[in-house]
Amino acid sequence: MSRDHVPSVESPADSAEAPFLELLARGASADAYEQPVLLARAEGRSVERVAALDRARLLALRVRSDMEGRRRREAELSALFETAHDLAGLRDLDAVLQAIVQRARSLLSTDVAYLSLNDSVRGDTYMRVTEGSVAARFQQLRLGMGEGLGGLVAQTARPYVTDDYFKDARFQHTHTIDAGVRDEGLVAILGVPLMIGSQVIGVLFAADRRARVFEREQIALLGSFAALAAAAIDTANRLAETRSALDRLGRAHEIIRDRSGVIERASDIHDRLAELVLRGGGVHDVAAAVSEVLDGAVEFTEADEAPAAAVEASRADGHAVRHKDDWVAAVAAGGELLGALVLHGHPGLDPVDQRTLERAAMVTSLLLLARRSASDAEQRVRGELLDDLLDARDRDPRLLRERAARLQADLDRPHVVLAARLDTAALDADREAAGRRRLWAAASHLATTRHGLAAARDGGTVLLLPLEPGDTATDLARRTARHLGGAVSEAVTVGASAPVERLAAHPDAVASAYAEGQRCLEALRLLGRTGDGAAAEDFGFLGLLLAGDRDISGFVERTIGGVVDYDERRGTDLLRTMDAYFACGMSPARTKDDLHVHVNTVAQRLERVGRLLGDDWQSPARALEIQLALRLHRLSTTARH
Repeated sequence: MSRDHVPSVESPADSAEAPFLELLARGASADAYEQPVLLARAEGRSVERVAALDRARLLALRVRSDMEGRRRREAELSALFETAHDLAGLRDLDAVLQAIVQRARSLLSTDVAYLSLNDSVRGDTYMRVTEGSVAARFQQLRLGMGEGLGGLVAQTARPYVTDDYFKDARFQHTHTIDAGVRDEGLVAILGVPLMIGSQVIGVLFAADRRARVFEREQIALLGSFAALAAAAIDTANRLAETRSALDRLGRAHEIIRDRSGVIERASDIHDRLAELVLRGGGVHDVAAAVSEVLDGAVEFTEADEAPAAAVEASRADGHAVRHKDDWVAAVAAGGELLGALVLHGHPGLDPVDQRTLERAAMVTSLLLLARRSASDAEQRVRGELLDDLLDARDRDPRLLRERAARLQADLDRPHVVLAARLDTAALDADREAAGRRRLWAAASHLATTRHGLAAARDGGTVLLLPLEPGDTATDLARRTARHLGGAVSEAVTVGASAPVERLAAHPDAVASAYAEGQRCLEALRLLGRTGDGAAAEDFGFLGLLLAGDRDISGFVERTIGGVVDYDERRGTDLLRTMDAYFACGMSPARTKDDLHVHVNTVAQRLERVGRLLGDDWQSPARALEIQLALRLHRLSTTARH
C-alpha cells in the first residue's frame, strides 16, 4: 500500500473518476494513482469497472502533469519577473548577476551555475560569477577565445549541451579547462550565449556532477536568464558611460569656470600693471600685484640669486619655467639679464597664469630700463657738477648750490673727496674698460644714495660724499673701499682727503682735496695695501714722501730686511723692541718698562740688532732711515693684520 491514502472504490459505477479527483486535490504522487485500479481488481470488480478506473487514472495523470507544468512555468515566470525587477532597480551589477545565477541553478535543479564574460583587452574570457562551485581553480579560470564548450557557444551564438563533457569531441579541449572542470567534478553542462544585439559578450552555464539530459524547456529557461543577464550588463555599461559622461561634463564645467576666473585674473593684472607703469611704480610693486592676483608669493631677485639653469632656460625661450615647486620668469632686455620674477610654492600653474607671470616679467624689465635711463641721466648730471667743481673754479656759488639742491646734495655740509681705483690687473684693454665702467656705476649708485656726487676721472672714479657727524675721513674711505669692492667683485683701493667745507663758496678746495686723495691712494698702492681705504691723516708727512713711483718695499728690505727675516724665522720681537727703543728716546731703562721685560733682555735684543744691521745702526743718519723703514713696514702690514 502506498503512503498516500487511497480512496475507497465502493463508489457507483458512474463515478470512477472520484478517487482520482481526491488524489489530484491532495497532490498525491504518481504512484498513488495505480492503487484504485489494483484495489478494484483485488476485490473482483467487473471488467467494465476496472476499465473505467484505468481510463480515469490515465486522465488524472495527464491532468496532474499539466498542473505540474503550470506550477513549474509559474515558478519560472516568477523568477524571471523577480530578476527583471532586480534589473529595473539595478544598483550593483555583481549582485544582479549573482541573483540570476542562483535562480537559474535553483529552477534547473543543477549542482552548479556560472557566468563567464569576454575580456576584449586581454583577448580571452574569464569567470565572473559562480554558484555552487567548490573548486578554487575552476572559479579563477581564464579561457582563450574559442576554447571549451563556452568557446563553441560564443562562436556559434547558439546554446550547446553535453551529457558527458569529457567524452564530447564537438569542442576544443584544453588542459587548463579540463583541469578546472575535473576539479569541480562536472559531467553534464549546458551553455547559452549572453548577447547584446548580435555580439556575444559571455556565456551562462548550468552543470551537474552526473550525466543528465537537459530538456528543451530548461534550455529555453536558461536562455531567458542569459537575456536578462546581458540586459543587466548592457544597462550597467550604459549607466557607467552616462556617469562617465556626466563626470566629463562636470569637469568641463569646472574647467570653464576656472578658465573664466583665470581670464578675469589676467584682465585684473593687466589693469594693475598698466596703472603701475603710468604712476611710476617699482619692480617690487609689480611683484606685490602679481602675488595678489596669482594667490602666491612673487618676488623680484637679482640674476645671481635666482636658480641659474631655470633663469637661462626662461631667458632662452621667453617663457616662465618650473623649478621644483617654483616658477621662474627671466627679466631681460636687449639680451641683457636684469633679474628674475620667482613665484614660490605654486607647482600647478594654469597656462594663462603662466602668461601673466611672463607679462609681469616684461613690465618689470621696462620699469628697470626706465629707472636705469633716469639713473644714467642723473648720474651724468652729478658727474657734470663734480667736474665743474674740480675744473671750473670761477663758477657762481649760487648756481652751484641750486644745481646741487636739485640732486638733493648740500654743498654747505662738510664733505670728503675720495679717489677710487681698481687694483686687479685686467687681461686685456676691453676687460679693463669694462671694470672701470662697473666701478663708475657702483660709485654713482653710492653717491646717489648718500646724496653725494661721482665722476670718472684719471682711470678711476672720484666721489664727493658728505661726512656725517662723529664720522672720520678714514672710516668713510674704508667703508667706501669695502662697498665698491663688493659691488664690482674686485679689489678697490680708496684714498680720502681731509674734510672740506663750504664747497660752493670755495670750489677750488675740491681740486686740492682730490689731489690729496690721490696721494693717499698712491701711498696705499705703494705700501701694498690694495683693496683698503685711508685718509691723509693716516700718513702724516709720509704722504709727501710716498708720492710718485718709489721702491718702498726695496727701501724697507735694504734698511731692516735682516731684522724682519730674523723675526719671521725665529719668532722673536726685535722689530717691536726697536720701535719701543726709538719711541723711548733710545733709553734701555724706559724701553724695558714699555715692553715689561728685564733690562738685560733689552740689551741682548739690541745686541742682536747690532749684529744684523751693523755697529753704526744707532748713528743719527742710520737711525732716521731705520725709523722711517720701521714706520713704512708697520703701514704696509696694517692691511694684513
